[in-house]
Amino acid sequence: MTGVTVRPARPEDRAAVWISLTTDYGLADGFVAACHGVIARLAPEARVIDVTHLVPPADVRRGAAVLAQTVPHLPEGVHVAVVDPGVGTARRGVALATPHGLLVGPDNGLLIDAAEALGGVTAAVELTDPDWLAPEVSRTFHGRDVFAPVAARLALGAPLAGAGPAVDPDSLARLPAPVVRREADGFTAEVVTVDHFGNVQLAAPAGLLASLPARLRVRAGATAGAGREATHGRTFGDAAPGALVVHADSADRVAVAVNGGRAVDVLAVAPGDLLRVAAG
Repeated sequence: MTGVTVRPARPEDRAAVWISLTTDYGLADGFVAACHGVIARLAPEARVIDVTHLVPPADVRRGAAVLAQTVPHLPEGVHVAVVDPGVGTARRGVALATPHGLLVGPDNGLLIDAAEALGGVTAAVELTDPDWLAPEVSRTFHGRDVFAPVAARLALGAPLAGAGPAVDPDSLARLPAPVVRREADGFTAEVVTVDHFGNVQLAAPAGLLASLPARLRVRAGATAGAGREATHGRTFGDAAPGALVVHADSADRVAVAVNGGRAVDVLAVAPGDLLRVAAG
């Protein structure tokens, strides 16, 4: 009878343990490295994806948008997000379970859209068990002392319930719904975010463009006059160089861009402002 040689399991044979990080910590200080270090000490086999650390400081809505539009494309794992102007106050630290991963961060609305993108919140806990946290928790750096150690333990397979008491998902903080208003000849929608290239993303779903013609006009809410001419296109190149194009972006939202330029500068808008898009 021929014996069977069993090869020892190698690290690359095991399922990868993934943690993602999204913060407003910037890159000039050691904050991000400290979070990486905590994770590496507790879960050295974990692989960390840095989504971004350049969310504008305290801009929870921008962080929520980036996180929600990114997590569906990441490996299933633990997603840590820290944009936390209320750090050290009575706001809760939470971990949320979804059908396609876990989310860890402050209970300030930052995590909810991402949870919905991953199938919705199926369970939630408040992060209160001291055994899951740093021995001493700073009042101003919960990313390092609360969220990173919790994420590392969850990535290693610790049960969500071990982190603290259950939280009613309906009690989780939510950001106000952005403005999207249908109109006879178009729509008005809130600017959700502006990306690195100056493209302006609106809260409006891309489907609102379907019935609009090739020639459009775009006007900022507080701007007098008829607004600016724009092309209803599919790519930046559908507009002339330097001209505005309104299109469906990669997140299936309406966006306004400039072929070879920055729409945010042309339109002079910021997140929270309203844009009206109408037949031209």
